[in-house]
Amino acid sequence: MIRPVLVLGLCAMLGACAGEPQNPQIELPPSPPSGEPAGLVGLSASNLLNAFGTPSFVRKENGSEMWRYDNANCRAFFFLYSNGVSQVVRHVETVPHGTDKAADPTCLDALRGRRPPVS
Repeated sequence: MIRPVLVLGLCAMLGACAGEPQNPQIELPPSPPSGEPAGLVGLSASNLLNAFGTPSFVRKENGSEMWRYDNANCRAFFFLYSNGVSQVVRHVETVPHGTDKAADPTCLDALRGRRPPVS
């Protein structure tokens, strides 16, 4: 026969486990400033390859693409969407961000110079 004290003890332990999980609050970094770097928005995928070389990483999802370029000091993210004919750049961000735009020109210049153009 099960003793009532044992049953109560088991119920108390199960009740303690059933509490809400402890999830720490994750603080997101602030959004980057708006604005696009000159000469990159509207660039075709082939022109982007010519200017920056082969990306370090490509993600394709629902007709859009994200191309990431890396170096030791920064990363650049190019977001491409279809214009009906081909994929074109619609947004650019870097990490770290620029001071007044989402993309830091120094990072973009460093990445642009790191690879030979694709022929």
